[in-house]
Amino acid sequence: MISVEEAIDIVMSQTIEAGTEKVPLQKATGRVLQENILADRDFPSFNRVMMDGIAVNSKAWQEGRREFYVEGMQTAGAPQQALSQEQNCIEVMTGAMLPQNTDVVIRYEDVKIEDKVARVSIDEVKPLQNVHLKGTDRKLDDVLIHKNQKLSPAEIAILATVGKHTVEVVRHLKVAIVSTGDELVDVNEMPHPYQIRRSNTYALQSALQAEGHEAQAFHINDEKDALETKLREIVGEYDVVILSGGVSKGKKDYVPEILEKLNVKKLFHGVKQRPGKPFWFGVREEGSSPTAIFALPGNPVSTFMCFYAYTLPWLRKCYGLNTQILEANLAEEFDFQPPLTYFLQVKLTMDQGQLLAVPVTGKGSGDLANLLEADAFLQLPSDRSAFKAGESFPVIQYRQIF
Repeated sequence: MISVEEAIDIVMSQTIEAGTEKVPLQKATGRVLQENILADRDFPSFNRVMMDGIAVNSKAWQEGRREFYVEGMQTAGAPQQALSQEQNCIEVMTGAMLPQNTDVVIRYEDVKIEDKVARVSIDEVKPLQNVHLKGTDRKLDDVLIHKNQKLSPAEIAILATVGKHTVEVVRHLKVAIVSTGDELVDVNEMPHPYQIRRSNTYALQSALQAEGHEAQAFHINDEKDALETKLREIVGEYDVVILSGGVSKGKKDYVPEILEKLNVKKLFHGVKQRPGKPFWFGVREEGSSPTAIFALPGNPVSTFMCFYAYTLPWLRKCYGLNTQILEANLAEEFDFQPPLTYFLQVKLTMDQGQLLAVPVTGKGSGDLANLLEADAFLQLPSDRSAFKAGESFPVIQYRQIF
């Protein structure tokens, strides 16, 4: 077996070049941008009215005028008008172009209009009041969004503003999720007492969907020939294969043997960690591009932890995203005896600006329900058995609380 640190280094050294593709703007949320987005004009592109009211020339105000004849109305989306007489005004709407020969907007709340005469009730007016000047947000050709950013609704709004109806993004790797085991039945079936419903594939699909990523799910029973036939097909078609189960020492744990027959190069099998000790990882180099194989232990907490600790950071690195891990302070003393890295389930809280991790130990790697009580795994090192309250350790969140 190898250490967690060695396993992470090996996994992260095997990233795949995903390439790029163009997608419609409506499909770009959650994708990773692969082009710099420039302003196609000044932001705003004209002197913009910021309040409903009247537009006047500040010179007339400074000369003592407080009543202004209303020449007309400038609405949003209409061509720019011009004030013909300095002592007059034009009614204006929010978002409209500021009329020529005006430089102040006085809001309706400070004006009373009767018989087309606007009487101002405030004592102070400043030039450019309630005016959003052209180009004060961004200039033509400024970089608005840098490449390698994950696109959120904020970036989508900017892309729409500059007319990017298609966007160049990192191509999504083609991911297959494969569960194995005779004891597993589908979610819509009633299991016998000796069976359980498949949960790992749904959990992994959900975790990927939360990243904006789709994956195809498969199930194969523990029959060697069928497993080999189906895995050969899947490994040849997908960029990433995430297996759940069949990697331990059981008589029907055929996955490592079959992957070897399929010319998948084993990079490690077994990590000094709890949960997830039987974790297997390898790469198949045949074909036009490599296929990464994550064979995760079948116990649900093991599958869950290994995905978040290894597979998800690897996938994010393939897409050029940040893989930095946060740290949290242990909220209370904790002891763990075996010389293994322990991924302790914890509940996260915030106290005076510090992220705290409260242990929620559960009943082992089969205790799926305990995941409901926790938010993350706290990575405790293998070289010690006693951990003090207040000590800081890496934390791997599966529920984004903070």
